[in-house]
Amino acid sequence: MSVAISRRKENADGYMTAGNRIGFGVSAASMTATWIWASSMYASVTAGYTYGVSGPIHYGLWGALMILFIYPFGRRIRKVAPKAHTLAEVMYARHGRSSQLMLAGSNVLGSVISLTSNFIAGGAIIAMLSPLSFGAGILIVAGGVLLYTLWSGFRASVLTDFAQVMAMLGATVIVIPVIFFAAGGPSMFADGVAVGNVTAQQQSFFSSDAFMNQGAPYIAAVLAYAIGNQTIAQRLFAVREDLIKPTFITATVGYGGTVIGIGMVGVMALYLGITPMDGDVNNLLPQMAGTYLPLILVGLAFLMIIGSLSSTADSDLSALSSIVMADVYGQSVGRDNAKPKLMLLIGRITMIVATGAALFFATAQFNILNLLVFVGALWGCLVFPVIASFYWKKVTNLGFTLGVLAALAVFLPVRFQWIPITGAWAVIVEALSIIGVGVVLGIMAFGFFGRNVAVIVGALATVVMIPLGFGFLRDYEVLAGSLVAYAVSFLVCYLLSFRSKQDFDFDTIRHVTGDFDPEDPVAAAASSSDDAGAVGSTGAVGSAGAIGTAPTWATAPRGDDNPDAAR
Repeated sequence: MSVAISRRKENADGYMTAGNRIGFGVSAASMTATWIWASSMYASVTAGYTYGVSGPIHYGLWGALMILFIYPFGRRIRKVAPKAHTLAEVMYARHGRSSQLMLAGSNVLGSVISLTSNFIAGGAIIAMLSPLSFGAGILIVAGGVLLYTLWSGFRASVLTDFAQVMAMLGATVIVIPVIFFAAGGPSMFADGVAVGNVTAQQQSFFSSDAFMNQGAPYIAAVLAYAIGNQTIAQRLFAVREDLIKPTFITATVGYGGTVIGIGMVGVMALYLGITPMDGDVNNLLPQMAGTYLPLILVGLAFLMIIGSLSSTADSDLSALSSIVMADVYGQSVGRDNAKPKLMLLIGRITMIVATGAALFFATAQFNILNLLVFVGALWGCLVFPVIASFYWKKVTNLGFTLGVLAALAVFLPVRFQWIPITGAWAVIVEALSIIGVGVVLGIMAFGFFGRNVAVIVGALATVVMIPLGFGFLRDYEVLAGSLVAYAVSFLVCYLLSFRSKQDFDFDTIRHVTGDFDPEDPVAAAASSSDDAGAVGSTGAVGSAGAIGTAPTWATAPRGDDNPDAAR
């Protein structure tokens, strides 16, 4: 597929966002495939094994809502920045360099961690199901993903995502039922309880352990993942603007159903009393597949996991290359001065360097679930300043920057307990956490119902939490860390901005962001005709109106405003 869609002369904007006109079939499949990554599967299985039946629900449900809650904000972001490539690029237009670098830096950190975790997952399953070592496994996965993504970038990523998500979903509906019946069917649950493999909390659909240790932190993290992850933003900028809603709803349903289903493999392992190989819970999924599936279905499970990690890994590579191309190079020299050929070279070199870095970090074999929780909480520092910057004209660069830095300064000692959460410090942390609950729910309400409802919801949630939170939240540092990040960024950003005289014109963003590559229309049309045939074969699987049929970079005018003058 990558060879079929490749061009001798790639377009820099196509390399980053495919011209902002991807159709529904490819965009929905790509969004789903990107978020059903190997880490989702492994972490959901870990949640099922750790917290019982409610574990995968708390993981998959909130992960799915993460996609849904970005939808109303996504429409606003596309409205003010229809031709942008990254959220950091938009923050440059809105506030300036410091805010852009903060968002870009967090995106790079998140994408490298994501890439690393996918390589770990690939290496683990190859080592478990073949004679090859873990090191050989991560090299094979990294080399394969880099090979098909390097030349065409985002265009290759979204089109291969379609095939990968079809393979993943097809394998899931076969593999899980077969494991269930091979492991004993419904009787395994009664047997597991009888021999004492599960606790009362692990048997409950309403486990407080699962909610407080996983569900609640994920509720706090859903907005953070959606705002902070460039892979989501990249697809938001790539899909046709009128197809944002169906794309996000479809991805929500696809992600939730699949990830919750996969997590039940961990629940089965718990009831069966299985001990993870080498004590590593990341081994549970391939271990269950190798134990209960016949050889041909082991191959199918292998395909499912490899498809999930490949689709996300290529998205991470595309995200990292876009950040470096648009934010590090493009905006530093100015959009009108950027050289498209050099941008493409920078993008490809970024992919190679990122792959090497992720391979290095993969040898450390971090706990995937802990990595996900940490990154989500870290992005929580950015949520309010970023969202407010798209709606509130008074938000200043000082408010944005100090809000994020202050939130990070409080989040780190709480999350990692550098200061024991006791005494006066515990009261402060709990007070901020209670405010954080109001901020999270208020932002969620704002996306769908507007400011007035958001203020009411946020205020009520804060008041309700006052008698419940004090003396209680100090025992849940993961949740408290996420909530204080929201609260501090909100308080600092709001207090530094509400008396501001700034009256920002959002049309400025449209002028400052835009295409970097003024491709010759004649050459683009000829290239488009060639691609129509190539991508048309992909269209047979549902990508009508997608990439090759109407490349925006062939027809859309290049931004005609000088960025500095516009600012």
